Amino acid sequence: KMETDCNPMELPTFTDFEEDADFRDFEGTDVKDMRLEAEAVVNDVLFAVSNMFVSKTLPCAEDVAYINVETREKNRYCLELTEAGLRVVAYDFDQTDDRLQTPYHETVYSLLDSLSPAYREVFGNALLQRLEALKKESQS
Repeated sequence: KMETDCNPMELPTFTDFEEDADFRDFEGTDVKDMRLEAEAVVNDVLFAVSNMFVSKTLPCAEDVAYINVETREKNRYCLELTEAGLRVVAYDFDQTDDRLQTPYHETVYSLLDSLSPAYREVFGNALLQRLEALKKESQS
């Protein structure tokens, strides 16, 4: 959760609108831009998949973003990112299928781990290499 330093005196006061849903999260600490979150997810795991990018055709909002991913097995997915986590919403880029009832995953790692054995292998090898490098650093 991102924390922001905020002087309460700088916040505008919405006396008439406080119950209005559009202004409820206006304190600035709970509002996350899901597009930024989605970009961070992509940057984290791009090395372990064939292709991955934030959808430019499906609408991003404060509470939802869509990520297209192609695994090393050449399977394509469209992922939905919300506060609840990530889930597959279609088996192709830039699509959503309301009939799909796929489970939410807390992390992109867990989701890709369930979809792609090749991802698991590449990610595992990267971790091992990192550990080896840390081990060498600590020995020198």
